[in-house]
Amino acid sequence: MIGREGELRRLARLASAREPAVAVVAGEPGIGKTRLVHELLATVPADTVVLVGQAEPGSLSRPYEVLLDAIDGRPEVDDEQLAALADASRSPVERLHTGLAILSDLIGDAPAVVVFEDLHWADSESAALFERIADQRGPRLLIGTYRPDEVTRRQPVAGLLARLERRHAVTHVRLDRLTPAQTAAMLAAATGSPAPLRAATALHHRTGGNPFFLEELLRALPGYDVEALVEQPLPWSLAEVLRRQVDDLDPVSHRIVEAATVLGHRIPFDLLADVTGADEEQLIAVLRDLVTRGVLVESGEDEFAFRHALVREAIAGQLLGRQRRRLHEAALDVLLRGGSSDPAMVAHHAHGAGRYDDMVAAARRGAALYLSIGSAYQALQLAEMGLDELPDDTELLAAAARAAWLAGLLDDALRYGRSWRDRATAATDRAESLYLLVRIAWESREFDEMRALTHEIETLIAQLPPGAGQARAMTAIAQSSYLRDDLDVALLWCDRALALAAEFDLPSVRLSALLEKGATLTERARTAADGREILSALVDEAEKAGEWVLAARALNTLLQEVPPTSPAEHAETLERMRVDAERAGFESLAVASYFQGRARLALRTGDLCAAIDALEEGRGQDRGYQRRGRWADYHGVFLAGLSLEAGELDRVEELIADLATLTDNPPTTIPGLTFHLACRRGDLPRAESALDDLLAALPEQNWRSGEQAHDLVSAALELGLPIDRIETMAEALLCADVWDAYRTLVDAQLAEAHGRHAEALTGYLSIADSPALGPAIRGTVRVGAARCLLAADRRAEATAQAEAAEPLLAEWRGWRVAQLAQVRAQLGLAPPGTEQTVTGPAALTPREREVAVLISDGLTNSELARRLYISPKTAAVHVSNILRKLGVSSRTEVGAHVGGA
Repeated sequence: MIGREGELRRLARLASAREPAVAVVAGEPGIGKTRLVHELLATVPADTVVLVGQAEPGSLSRPYEVLLDAIDGRPEVDDEQLAALADASRSPVERLHTGLAILSDLIGDAPAVVVFEDLHWADSESAALFERIADQRGPRLLIGTYRPDEVTRRQPVAGLLARLERRHAVTHVRLDRLTPAQTAAMLAAATGSPAPLRAATALHHRTGGNPFFLEELLRALPGYDVEALVEQPLPWSLAEVLRRQVDDLDPVSHRIVEAATVLGHRIPFDLLADVTGADEEQLIAVLRDLVTRGVLVESGEDEFAFRHALVREAIAGQLLGRQRRRLHEAALDVLLRGGSSDPAMVAHHAHGAGRYDDMVAAARRGAALYLSIGSAYQALQLAEMGLDELPDDTELLAAAARAAWLAGLLDDALRYGRSWRDRATAATDRAESLYLLVRIAWESREFDEMRALTHEIETLIAQLPPGAGQARAMTAIAQSSYLRDDLDVALLWCDRALALAAEFDLPSVRLSALLEKGATLTERARTAADGREILSALVDEAEKAGEWVLAARALNTLLQEVPPTSPAEHAETLERMRVDAERAGFESLAVASYFQGRARLALRTGDLCAAIDALEEGRGQDRGYQRRGRWADYHGVFLAGLSLEAGELDRVEELIADLATLTDNPPTTIPGLTFHLACRRGDLPRAESALDDLLAALPEQNWRSGEQAHDLVSAALELGLPIDRIETMAEALLCADVWDAYRTLVDAQLAEAHGRHAEALTGYLSIADSPALGPAIRGTVRVGAARCLLAADRRAEATAQAEAAEPLLAEWRGWRVAQLAQVRAQLGLAPPGTEQTVTGPAALTPREREVAVLISDGLTNSELARRLYISPKTAAVHVSNILRKLGVSSRTEVGAHVGGA
């Protein structure tokens, strides 16, 4: 059920409602309609009557075929009724009522699920029966499945669907093809291990995301070697099914479809005409027929493609080798005569024709072109095609290394990067290769290689004269030092590179050095503002110069290290980062970092559910892929932290188990999460042991996080760990570079634990409105202040602090909210939501007021989700809360209440 979870839940809700309901499931052959229905039937209670009938090709001539199939083998069906149903001498109305009577006798008053499979083949009598069943009352769900592409006006199902829409509330379930991420997840589920990215991408393209085709390929390969599956010939049975679609074509049409299989994934009309010699009218007629049959689709203006790549593969498999070469050569000659601007197509046909000089030239041109427009994976494929012929070509090696890195294929990037470096003859070229290799080595967690590369660059600098090569090498050392958290050294090399860039007018080197300098400065609280200023200016320059990688990296650093001043600016910066990353083909920033940014944005508005939704969505994009390096389970640690916030402790245990299987976690990840979880579960022995592991691992982590210190100190205080142990941990977790607000917060927590309430109160109040702290943490600060005021019996001031904390924690869950509830109880305040009802905008939280204004503008839940960067589920929760608090029953009434807000 990968990729079908939502559809299954929709049908399950209908089945469990015990109300009459109609659902229609649509999708192409092999998309999973029958599987979805069977999964649903496995979930219904035992007392549910289940009837499943299947229409077959040719059913149009067999009245009530679907019903007869559904009741076949059921001894309780009366023989006289069966005879009456089959009696052609009886009137259609009488036979229809007989069919309804049979169903009524079988179902009675019990809950039921009645399924008519493949309605596109159903006879008119079965279609009429389906419509009458939909009119019946009682706790029953009626489901019909069909293939939209096979429905014509002549078939009974066409009229049936139109009439159902007019008379009933029909639930439409459209099953689409699997996405690349879902294909990877399906491969992982089938094989028991994540799929290599290349293999998953190739198999998604090969099967078009059709689950049936993917299953058939897997079934044909013992051992489930996914990488071998990419090149595995089609199983005989599957190939026969696919070729059957064109078996009855006339010779001219067959010749044209065979030529189309050779021309590539995209088939231009004019190229097909030139290669086949067909005139325009003749070719239009053939293509129209192939589109009607579902063999081809019109993919663009005068452009066609096979509906499924496997259909193309099955037909092409019957061609003779010489026949394929002649078609490739004819296509290549046409393209070269016309001066084709598509180097990928030229390279494809030059390769197929065995004209390797033309192929290499097109590969060089195409790799550069695709890199410039952000199509990293396509650039890599073209570069590799050229390298098959010229493995030592430095231009192709450089393109392959860059493309593989941008696409997230770090093993390939390392391999090509090393070859590029070893074969580079020009100093600047060698410096460029080393700059890229340092980044790839860091992302691959190859720290020994990073050190060796840095030493190699230092040696190179000493050998180079001042100029472009030396400046680029200096930038490479600055990058290496920054990534290894050697910040002073990084700044030194940045300034040296910038001086050379200014002296020799090297704009590209200048931008790279500024990026490293700005990122380095943002690592320290005292220089963060300077770093932000550098990076903000750099983004505009980089975008104007088309340096999309630099622009995306700068924006990502701004989002992570120094959040923008407002949520609106944060959202704008995040979307800008994603656009620039997509223009560069920078997969890790366009997908993984983007969803982390969505989560951080939600945290800035205090919406924990939205933050978790964003991380789960991002994790779903990566799930099933085999990745190595720093992007392995990119979201897992963040998600575990938010799950701890929400009190979802079993989920945290699962995430820790997932992370423990990886080899590239930072040293404190597992012990830190384990310690936090043990504290929240009240498991003192496990917490003590994990704390020992954490303290032992901390010296290996040369960065510190004030947020981590606050979280772990909070957990330890809740558990009741000895205060000296907590202070030892806090000292180890904090350093001079930690933001002052977090240091003050931890100091206040420890002072409160010692009973020094006045000192703690001063600390809490000094950071109560700190922009460095998110809403939820500021809420906890207010709660801490309220506790200290209570200890001094200053109840009115404590009440004010508790009330100030409430809106900050309104969209939060877990231990922070529990602490607020405890303070409110001590103050004698009613739990939130149980006080006297307040109506109007005053009843709404700040987030709900924002949503209410958008509702009054007419936005749907989906539009709300896109505008506010939350999930539709979270948007629906906000809408429900707003309607309840305002005491209105419809969205249209909201505007009257918030218009003057």
